[in-house]
Amino acid sequence: MHWYGGGMHWWGYGLMTVSALALFALVVAAVVALVRYPSPPAANSPPQPPAPEQLLAQRYARGEIDDDEYRRRLHTLEGART
Repeated sequence: MHWYGGGMHWWGYGLMTVSALALFALVVAAVVALVRYPSPPAANSPPQPPAPEQLLAQRYARGEIDDDEYRRRLHTLEGART
């Protein structure tokens, strides 16, 4: 069993030290990568609803409301924001 001597020589200790440092560096790099580069948002997340002005403009474009009603509602929306 001990054909080559009774223990680890200098190269064994050196290899063990280098491999432990490499493992430690990989763990630190993985933690830094997870913190710095978070995963992108899920693709199946619900889309954001359109703004009220956009909905009003779409209704006006489809002809559901006339010019006077569009301007009146747009003025009301602008007044609600201030």
